[in-house]
Amino acid sequence: MNQPSTRRDPHAGQPIRTAGVPLAQARAAMVLAHGRGARAADILLATADLDQSRFAYLAPEAAGDTWYPYRFMEPIASNEPWLSSALARLAAVLAQVAEAGIPPERTLLFGFSQGGCLMLEFAARNARRYGGLVGLSAGLIGPDGTPREYAGSLAGTPVFLGCSDVDFHIPKERVGHTAEVLRRLGGSVTERLYPNGDHSIYPDEIEYIRSMQAGL
Repeated sequence: MNQPSTRRDPHAGQPIRTAGVPLAQARAAMVLAHGRGARAADILLATADLDQSRFAYLAPEAAGDTWYPYRFMEPIASNEPWLSSALARLAAVLAQVAEAGIPPERTLLFGFSQGGCLMLEFAARNARRYGGLVGLSAGLIGPDGTPREYAGSLAGTPVFLGCSDVDFHIPKERVGHTAEVLRRLGGSVTERLYPNGDHSIYPDEIEYIRSMQAGL
């Protein structure tokens, strides 16, 4: 049963939508974070072209269809307590995956747009070896000049960043800066900017994610 959220923890008790193989039977897992104004079912649509034979897909739902109220480049404090609640929700989902016997090394983190920003920030704050990290149309959270002295190491985690080079929501400079930070954290980063593209998920990105899955 879902528990009601609170003003201090707005995402507490929100449902988790699933697809793919049941978690108890899966070889690997993917945790997905949807964008602003979307829902978990929307981001799960992207898994239709991904590995259905070995992967369990888990997508938590954001309260009110948004993980935090303001743009990702606003001062971090302005997006609290929503941001901290969202990060805690991701941690809880990953704990559920680990309890099912799937370690972080076989868990791929995937987010798009606002959910991509959230997932990248989560991985940076909780740096360790993951099966993979994907941030599409996304960048690390906070205004320019935000300190990026994260602890831990991604320890060679494959990282994929994909975005249009003219995305209205995500400056390409922030994508590049995010790539630099994640490399310093020990990630093996691939960055692709798509010329004059839309704010969307591209077939090329799905193909790259499939290649990441194949390694797990």
